[in-house]
Amino acid sequence: MRVLVTGGAGFIGGAVVDRLAARGDDVVVLDSLAAHPEAPDLPDAVDLVVGDLNDEDAVDRAVAGVDAVCHQAARVGLGVDFDDVTGYVADNDAGTAALLRALWRRGFTGRLVVASSMVVYGEGRYRCPDHGDVRAAPRRRADLDAGRFEPRCHRCGTALAWAPVTEDAPLDPRNVYAATKVHTEHLASLYGRESGARVCALRYHNVYGPRMPRDTPYAGVASIFRSALEHGTAPRVFEDGAQVRDFVHVHDVARANLLALDSPWEGACNIASGEPHSIADMARALAAAHPGAPEPVVTGEYRLGDVRHVVAAPDLAADALGFRAETAFADGMRAFARDPLR
Repeated sequence: MRVLVTGGAGFIGGAVVDRLAARGDDVVVLDSLAAHPEAPDLPDAVDLVVGDLNDEDAVDRAVAGVDAVCHQAARVGLGVDFDDVTGYVADNDAGTAALLRALWRRGFTGRLVVASSMVVYGEGRYRCPDHGDVRAAPRRRADLDAGRFEPRCHRCGTALAWAPVTEDAPLDPRNVYAATKVHTEHLASLYGRESGARVCALRYHNVYGPRMPRDTPYAGVASIFRSALEHGTAPRVFEDGAQVRDFVHVHDVARANLLALDSPWEGACNIASGEPHSIADMARALAAAHPGAPEPVVTGEYRLGDVRHVVAAPDLAADALGFRAETAFADGMRAFARDPLR
C-alpha cells in the first residue's frame, strides 16, 4: 500500500512513518521541514516531498498514486495568544482544504485518516450529584483569579465531578487550535461524503514520547516540564495541579493510526490510554525520574483557553479499531524522562 503521511517528519507523523516503513508499506512524506532545524530522521526508503499544504505543486506531487492518506500536519498547542489566529487557520484550515482539493482533483476514494484532538470537546464531561450530566460553562477570569478552578453546576452551585467523555459529546472548541481541529474533522467528513472515500478522525489525548518538540510555546506540557527539569529548574504547574488528563504514548498513537488505516470503520475515535492522571501527577513522575531534581511548584497561574478536566472513554476505539494502549503511565513517563526530544 502506498501511503501519504502529511507532517511525516514531525513528532506523531514520524512515529507513524516508522511503523509503516517497518511493515513494508510504500511511504510518501509531505512536510515543510519548518519545524526541523536539522535533517529529518526518516527511513531510507521514504519518498520525501518538501513543501507545506498550501504549496499546490508539492501537494499534487505528494498525492500522486497514493492508496491511503494519514493527515498529521498541523500547527499544534495553544500558541502565544489570539494574534496566532491567522497562522493556525492558514496551516490547519486552509492547509486541510488544499490537501482535500488535491485529492478531489485526483479522484481519490481510498482511506483517509485525519489527526484530531480531545480539544474539540472543550471541557470534558461533568456530573452533578443532584442533576446528572451538566455542561460546564466557559471559565471566567474572576473565578480563576480567585483560585476557583473547579466548574460548578449552573443549577445548584455544587462542584462537578469529571466523567469520561464519549465521541458523541457536543463539540465545544474553546481556543483557536481547537476550532481548527473541529473544522479539519468537518472538512474531511464532507470530503468522504462527496467522494465516497472512507474517513476516520482520531481524537488524540495528551500525546508524549520520543522526538516530542521542546522549548516552544507550541510544545506539550510534558515536554515543557521535562525541559525545565533538564535545566535544573522546577516544573511550574498551573492552577492547583489537579487538572485531569489522559496521557497516551506516541508509540500507541502511531499503532492506532495503522489500525485505522487498515480498518473500514468511519467516524471519530478517542485515542487515549484509559489511565487518567492529574497534571501534578505527571510533573511528579518526571521529577522522580531525575534524581536530585527540584520538586514541581504549583503556581496558581492559568490560561483562559485551557480546560479543567478532559478524560477519554476509550471503548469505541477498542471496539471499532481494536486499539488498546499498551504503555502504562509509570513506564512511559520513566522512559520519557530520557527520551530524545526535537
